[in-house]
Amino acid sequence: MKLNNPHLDHFPSLVAMFFDRAEQGGEDPFLWRKADRIWHPLSWRQVANQVAALARNLRELGLNDGDRVVLVSENRPEWCIADLAIMAAGCITVPTYTTNTERDHQHILDNSGAKAVIVSTAKLARTLMPAVTRSDAHIVITMESLRVGQQGDVAIHDWAPLVTGGEAWLDETRTRAAAMTREDTACLIYTSGTGGAPRGVMQHHGAILHNAAGAAEVLVNDFGIGDEEVFLSFLPLSHAYEHSGGQFLPIMVGAQIYYSEGLEKLVSNIEETRPTIMVVVPRLFEVIRARMIKSVEKQGKLANWMLNQALRVGEKDYERRMGVLDRPVDLILDKLFRPKIQKRFGGRMKALVSGGAPLNPEIGVFFHSIGLTLLQGYGQTEAGPVISCNRPAAGIKMDTVGPPLMNTEVRIADDGEILVRGELVMKGYWRNDAETARVLVDGWLHTGDIGHIDDKGRIVITDRKKDLIVNDKGDNVSPQRVEGMLTLQPEILQAMVYGDKRPHLVGLLVPDPEWMAEWAEAEGLPKDLCRLREHEKFRAALRAAVDRVNGQLSVIEKVRKFDFADEAFSIENEQMTPSMKIRRHVLREVYADKIAALYKG
Repeated sequence: MKLNNPHLDHFPSLVAMFFDRAEQGGEDPFLWRKADRIWHPLSWRQVANQVAALARNLRELGLNDGDRVVLVSENRPEWCIADLAIMAAGCITVPTYTTNTERDHQHILDNSGAKAVIVSTAKLARTLMPAVTRSDAHIVITMESLRVGQQGDVAIHDWAPLVTGGEAWLDETRTRAAAMTREDTACLIYTSGTGGAPRGVMQHHGAILHNAAGAAEVLVNDFGIGDEEVFLSFLPLSHAYEHSGGQFLPIMVGAQIYYSEGLEKLVSNIEETRPTIMVVVPRLFEVIRARMIKSVEKQGKLANWMLNQALRVGEKDYERRMGVLDRPVDLILDKLFRPKIQKRFGGRMKALVSGGAPLNPEIGVFFHSIGLTLLQGYGQTEAGPVISCNRPAAGIKMDTVGPPLMNTEVRIADDGEILVRGELVMKGYWRNDAETARVLVDGWLHTGDIGHIDDKGRIVITDRKKDLIVNDKGDNVSPQRVEGMLTLQPEILQAMVYGDKRPHLVGLLVPDPEWMAEWAEAEGLPKDLCRLREHEKFRAALRAAVDRVNGQLSVIEKVRKFDFADEAFSIENEQMTPSMKIRRHVLREVYADKIAALYKG
């Protein structure tokens, strides 16, 4: 879509912005999904009509201004349509993760006081419906048939008839959208809970509009926005990062959105859709890097030489110390090596934006070296969620998270905590005045992150205030820094370090399964962690990996002892959040005995 009026931040609401863009987009493709091996589009006009129809029918079903509607669905066009329609009806969207347990759903339904639920599939409904029947939500809308009728006081409605005939209600819906204000609550996004029960963050329309406009300004000024911008939506839309950056940012710039089929098909989806922008979490970049290195290793000496040269020259270029003899090598790589890598990412990628968790600088330099622009962003759900982002114009430095977005104030408190002020800051936590008062003081959001601002105005984060390990001597240690270095080793898939009020750090490790299988085969041993972890030679191999990392750490950061986790940390076993951050409080509880044993003797 070519925007006739590309102004970014003058809309009264997210819904008003959408209808403005839909009017300009008309029959141009907007939302894409893959079915029967073919990508199928919905045009801007089709989506607008469905939004208008669903918004009208939500009101007809008895929902009123301010009512909360829970949305449980994987990423798909209907997610975007439902979200916009809920807001267009004057209601508040409550997105939830598809990985939620029945207990998780019950907490969110009860805490939000939701009156209705929209769910995509029968599979997701299995954990949701028992909680719904015990809640105040008496309306359930199903994108796909559940093959069930009335359940007690719960009325179940099919999606299709509720999204038809929207042409008749477009004017009414636009009028309602125009009457909304930026102060109105758009959604309750429940934090993924790294340290306890999730809390509902009240994000208002202005916060998300502020976020999208700030991110769009980076794209416009540093990369240029064209007529055919394409986003590939992969992260859960229930996460604030994807909700703002993967849905409302594309709407603001008039881009198309393709919905990925999932992690197992992500690589092929990238090649097929040829996105120009992707927002991704650091863990995915780590996985892509590891797979890319293994793939190149199997391609022979020339490919390995080119990768090594790319990393050598790329590091020099990043540090601005490339010599005269390096430039001919760089030109060769630009012709013979980097285009092949870029083709695997669709061939027209402008930027990969990392957020949701800290990015190890070594990962950033790796992607820079192979010719892909990787930007690290910083933020949290309470701030819309993006606070800052690296950008070429300010000079990309991988150990920073760049300058704040436009119209965003950041200052450092006396104790080093990062404070944020601006329209992006949440209205507060839903039904939690005490916690709201703790983090919002005189208009400043207390992020809980420790850091400073460098001489170029870029934010540097050293750690989470609450995650800092304070050893028995009072020294502060950043666990995320140590864990990030450990997981860069080919032998280690995941790591969690511990040492609060202790004399030194210890670690829980999850060996990389591919490395473990290859090592076991070479040693003629069983490819089974339960048996291998007791094998002295296997432990020695992991000890060597830990020692390599220790060689780069200060005395207080070194991991003195380690043991193996019983299984990989995952969303399913509740040891990781849906945004792929480890839940420290869960791991400390599950492995309390192992951690205690590491300090004995």
